[in-house]
Amino acid sequence: MKDAKTNELGLVEEAQEGIKDIILRTGKIYLFVMALVFLGTGFKPVVDTYISKIPYQALYWINIVSAVLDNATLAAAEIGPAMEMHQIKAAMLGLLIAGGMLIPGNIPNIIAAGKLKIKSKEWAEIGVPVGLIIMVVYFGFIMLDLDKGIKPEKKIEKTYAQVLKNKI
Repeated sequence: MKDAKTNELGLVEEAQEGIKDIILRTGKIYLFVMALVFLGTGFKPVVDTYISKIPYQALYWINIVSAVLDNATLAAAEIGPAMEMHQIKAAMLGLLIAGGMLIPGNIPNIIAAGKLKIKSKEWAEIGVPVGLIIMVVYFGFIMLDLDKGIKPEKKIEKTYAQVLKNKI
């Protein structure tokens, strides 16, 4: 008879968690999110003064650093209400795509690599070339304006803060 804790891929289920473990993990996540909010608030002057003036094309490629840094931290530090929507969309696309290139780029990457015992070199051999190809393809879409949500050449674009103000 097959062991109930092992599936057909050979992955073994870890010991069952107790309520104490769940509450502890919940507290850690809450503190992490709180720290991100503080980080974003602390970087607001930098975002408003400098980052909001960076062209959306540059924001897209600058966010390739997301391959080695956590996406949530970068988004909290970089995205602000003074930015225009096309800047936010380009920055987020760069973060999301580049975050999959290397293990440290996303928390799910770290978890999956740990559970599946994938080494950094193995991940990078596939993640970097595929990620770079996807980055180039999506940059082409942005430049060709195939995504109708990104219209940098029109000055009627509202900032994120203006959009929120109109929805309230």
